Amino acid sequence: MKPAGQARVERRLAAILAADVAGYSRLIEADEEGTLGRLKGLRAEIIDPKIAGHRGRIVKTTGDGLLAEFASVVDALRCASEVQRALAEANAALPSEHRLEFRVGIHQGDIVAEDGDIFGDGVNVAARLEGLTEPGSICVSSRVQEDAAGRLDLAFEDLGEQQLKNISRPVRAYRVRPTGEGSTPGAWARAAEHAAPPLPDKPSIAVLPFANMSGDPEQEYFVDGMVEDIITALSRIRWLFVIARNSSFTYKGQAVDMKQVGRELGVRYVLEGSVRKAGGRVRITGQLIDAATGAHLWPTASTARWKMSSSFRARWRRASRVSSSRLCKLPRLRVRLTARRTT
Repeated sequence: MKPAGQARVERRLAAILAADVAGYSRLIEADEEGTLGRLKGLRAEIIDPKIAGHRGRIVKTTGDGLLAEFASVVDALRCASEVQRALAEANAALPSEHRLEFRVGIHQGDIVAEDGDIFGDGVNVAARLEGLTEPGSICVSSRVQEDAAGRLDLAFEDLGEQQLKNISRPVRAYRVRPTGEGSTPGAWARAAEHAAPPLPDKPSIAVLPFANMSGDPEQEYFVDGMVEDIITALSRIRWLFVIARNSSFTYKGQAVDMKQVGRELGVRYVLEGSVRKAGGRVRITGQLIDAATGAHLWPTASTARWKMSSSFRARWRRASRVSSSRLCKLPRLRVRLTARRTT
């Protein structure tokens, strides 16, 4: 029988991720409130959601770092790479002395779990690997490299056998970087720059495929054709840069982050919407979103309704004409002022 009050101890294999902020003491000394505020924001907006989204668990946090565990090596490394890329994008607009750059170490090993915390050799190795790498980089052990190689679009640079502090045996370490980037520091920042096209000189917009809310697959052609006509109509506006259909339709059927869409397509605004057919009528709803902030520029949906025609061709033409005329009435003055303010 287990004695009363005895802590529950569990042993298991896990992928351990250790991370900390490089130069944290210097940053705190220079700007304590600003550094703490930026760190809190990065955790809330990037780090914590990424870990949860890849089925990880934050075990504990320190002033400048954290320890997380994952059941899968691939999940742990994919999470780390996405975090580093997102952090590089967030840091791009900041002076170098204000940037929060994380060092990340990942190892797979046996751990002891007790009262929500984890201990053991695997945890110690992950923490030591983190100390080997440069700010904004990832370092992993050979166990992680063997499991993840070929499964992720990442490159591994062999650092050879490393004698880690308080670890009796040598550990083979690898520096991880985006495929196609050099091994010098700043690879994630360069990858982020390559992934985010610069915004055009004039207001720019992408029209995403509208959702077919009718429950009728046959209406998919009608919805897609209507969106194509909206794109064509917007393209006729000389002061507006419009992304081509082939690019925007790659997001069809996906739940997307509007900020990510803006970065990937190089646009400031995104138009999304839905089409619903019910009771012999069609309802079109469109929402204009600022991709830089995620804010809705149309606080409520812009909606058009009309009776269905007997002819599919007639209802397509009428839908396209009505939706294009309404949705083309963008807040021109507001868009221009915003574009001027950001240049």
